[in-house]
Amino acid sequence: MDKVYAHSPKDKKEDREWHLLDDHIKSVACKSYKFAGVFDSSDWAYNIGFLHDLGKASSDFQEYLKKVSSDKISDEARKCIKKTNHSGAGAIYAIEKFKDPIGRVIAYCVAGHHAGLLDWYSEETANAALSARLKNDKKYFELIKDYINNNTFELKDNLSPPRFINQEKDLHLWIRMLYSCLVDADFLDTEEYLDKDKLLKRSKFSSISELSSKFFDYMKDFEKGAETSSINKVRSEVLRSCEESAIKKEGFWELSVPTGGGKTLSAIAFAFKHAVKFSKERIIYVIPYTSIIEQTSKKLREILGDDNVVEHHSNIDSDKETEEMRLACENWDAPIIVTTNVQFFESLYSARSSRCRKLHNIVNSVIILDEAQLLPPNFLYPCVEVLKQLVINYKTTILFSTATQPVLPGICGVNKVVRDSAKLYDRLRRVNYVFPKDFSSSSWESVCEKLKEHKQVLCVVNTRRDCYDLFKLMPKGTIHLSALICAEHRTKKIGEIKDKLKRNEEIRVVSTQLIEAGVDVDFPVVYRAFAGIPSIIQTAGRCNREGKLPVKEANVFVFVPPSKLPQGVLSKAADVTRDMISSENFQIDNEDTPRRFYEKFYKSVNSIGEDWLKNLLIKDAYNGEFQFSTAGKEFQIIDDNCNISIIVKYGKNDDLIEEFRARGPSRDLMRKLQRYIVNVPGNIFFELKNKGLIEEIYETKYLQGQIKYSEETGLNIFEMDIIDLPII
Repeated sequence: MDKVYAHSPKDKKEDREWHLLDDHIKSVACKSYKFAGVFDSSDWAYNIGFLHDLGKASSDFQEYLKKVSSDKISDEARKCIKKTNHSGAGAIYAIEKFKDPIGRVIAYCVAGHHAGLLDWYSEETANAALSARLKNDKKYFELIKDYINNNTFELKDNLSPPRFINQEKDLHLWIRMLYSCLVDADFLDTEEYLDKDKLLKRSKFSSISELSSKFFDYMKDFEKGAETSSINKVRSEVLRSCEESAIKKEGFWELSVPTGGGKTLSAIAFAFKHAVKFSKERIIYVIPYTSIIEQTSKKLREILGDDNVVEHHSNIDSDKETEEMRLACENWDAPIIVTTNVQFFESLYSARSSRCRKLHNIVNSVIILDEAQLLPPNFLYPCVEVLKQLVINYKTTILFSTATQPVLPGICGVNKVVRDSAKLYDRLRRVNYVFPKDFSSSSWESVCEKLKEHKQVLCVVNTRRDCYDLFKLMPKGTIHLSALICAEHRTKKIGEIKDKLKRNEEIRVVSTQLIEAGVDVDFPVVYRAFAGIPSIIQTAGRCNREGKLPVKEANVFVFVPPSKLPQGVLSKAADVTRDMISSENFQIDNEDTPRRFYEKFYKSVNSIGEDWLKNLLIKDAYNGEFQFSTAGKEFQIIDDNCNISIIVKYGKNDDLIEEFRARGPSRDLMRKLQRYIVNVPGNIFFELKNKGLIEEIYETKYLQGQIKYSEETGLNIFEMDIIDLPII
């Protein structure tokens, strides 16, 4: 029989043997087997790996491979050669060999190993749904019967699900994990044949134990060099508690410490101690905002070295990113990962191969979930459910780290790192909250006059419109900070704020809530527009952070702004806060206050996503009917349909923009341009587009046009009342 191939060399003139299909499927099967061992599913993953490219044995695919590999045709002509279906045959074989439900689990992974995990049925995609594919793809199976009959397949028999699959809700993540093992193994084996140099650059990181030693050596010096103060004493106690608790047990842990209590370094200390004790593969630090991820990553790189911290988020500075780091972002095969809520949770519900590829490397890790109160309310239930699955079934330990710990529905038995954390709230009380005597609103002019009384002051408001309106009234030299400023510009402004505070210079800042979580600045006085209790507490964490002022002098003034909050989550949070403040004996800086707030707040939210999860991924699970593709599209922490990106002209990015005009998008170029993007709601985007103020420089890619980008306020959507809407 003629040789059957999986791949041909990337360089069409390269004279070496093509990649044998038999070698490829066996290698992918063995890699998948190894990956899935940590969650007791090796035999399943082996069979999925073995069957995934079976369709390449067809004469149609072999002819296709010859055509695209010919050095006698142009690159343009090569692109026009019609691809052949090679994923359907293995899926059909799985059904015929193993029957349902075993065959169907394998079929989901095999049929979708390029296109993504499929819906079982779909009105939108029709013939692309798995139920349709299993009927229509039988013709592709017929094409490889000779190959099957002439080869001995060493598939694993007597498959049964791992013991943790007890309920319908356990199945969808397990299938995604199997899928993850397949797509990562497939990518890696293909890469080993096509680009061995790239493969050699992977996994060149220090071990967890080596990095742990580095970290604790740093912490010894850090503590020695810290000045003696009551706050630093508390921080030291929190650190000791983390080190002691980390070696006790796996599972859910809570580090509930007031703002300024040293949570970041203490949480990392917990993670290292825990990872070494319980042989965890990696530490994954999950942060809600890209605006604060840079600060944490910078500190970790300073301690552990630039080459040992992998950042995976949209605002990464690609000039500082090595190829090794870019490769590690693909599958998280690195000891330290710093990422965002968006990247983490959307990957866990994704159907796309590129996003699911990393999932098996989340297994057996320590996850630090920073600012847990910022989980999206509309998808709270799916987020909590997947966290429970990771802890119970996939050997992860999760540390919730926050000053305002919410009551997360369905999570029981959370271990406390700091046993008597209530006393910490008393000992770390550094500010005096001043609430309005009534709820009558203040004009922006009156707020401005109050702010002008202070040499150094921070004012946090609720919307970008509010931020712009107040800033325009402020004296020259005031700094404006909002999401209308691109990441590159925002980094520069935050650096400027820190420098001025350090030098005790005059500095007034008007900001949206992007500054209120995780940005380490220390103002002597802070003003906060009325909002939810957690937002007020987080903003207060930017006041008297180091405790150098007496509490009575460090005021956090809460005021009612002249503008109304947009309907939705923010307004509901404010309503709950108004009710709580009106109650007797209300005390905001009490450990139980945030918990009581969240109990009331979650009850006020229309939906936390329970029905969404059950309808798409649970209710028909025992029948093997999952809506993977639909769930992946709909699970968006930041709704892409509501926010559209505009590339702005800032700093020295002219060359990048011109390159984009000339060549169009590429992965590397888009990563660089991500630092110069401002997201605006869809309704605002269309108004800007209709007025000719932005330019489409590539299909669905938009550039700031006639609308200005200001050094002070960023994208000037409010100038001359171009837009008259309160955007968050």
